[in-house]
Amino acid sequence: MKVLVVDDDVVSRMVLMHLIDSCGQFEIAEAEDGEDAWQQLQQGLRPAICFCDLRMPRLSGLELLQRLRQHEELATLPFVLVTSANDTDTVTEATQGGASGYVVKPFQADQVRQHLDALRKNQPADYQHYAEEPSQTLARLGISAERLLVYLNGFATQLGAAREELAGLLQQGQQSELRQRLERLHAGCTTLGLSGAASCLQQLQVMPLATPAIQAALEEVLRAVHYQSELVLQSGTA
Repeated sequence: MKVLVVDDDVVSRMVLMHLIDSCGQFEIAEAEDGEDAWQQLQQGLRPAICFCDLRMPRLSGLELLQRLRQHEELATLPFVLVTSANDTDTVTEATQGGASGYVVKPFQADQVRQHLDALRKNQPADYQHYAEEPSQTLARLGISAERLLVYLNGFATQLGAAREELAGLLQQGQQSELRQRLERLHAGCTTLGLSGAASCLQQLQVMPLATPAIQAALEEVLRAVHYQSELVLQSGTA
């Protein structure tokens, strides 16, 4: 799993990298400021999470976050702000802008670990992932790994929006439209090679629809999407 650390202060950057390394097996990339990080990301760097200092020359942490959230492939990248204790207002602004959270200097190992654990939390030890090998999906669709990540990220966004949309359709009694939406999501799973997730949605089509079942199915599909994205990143082709 790749982790990007962005900080213009060398000592802070090294300390944070050491703490990340102590939390497990991670491939750590570093950037000396926001502009350096942005250039690396533009050149193809695809970390699973980014720890970024708030105040830096050339491009601040908040400015980098804004660029990421507007980028097709990087919009969903977990972004943890690195800040001092007196930056409360800016942290609030960053959280509203899409930051995943923050860690406060001087660093504490538990603060760092909780964000890294959150990445793995969606994949319990007993989670069984049934899906096509990423290399097979790439060959079948004739696309690059980068493009597959775009599709997976886009599908994750679609799933997030579907929660309220499907709940609304159910409340309005629009069963036909609801099942059509579920069928489109099923088709998306099939296209992306997510056989387990597709099977999960298929089961909804043969049972009475209820909000808890729909929400549980969407969570399962989203978990599969995140897991498959991690497999693509780990493959080294992205």
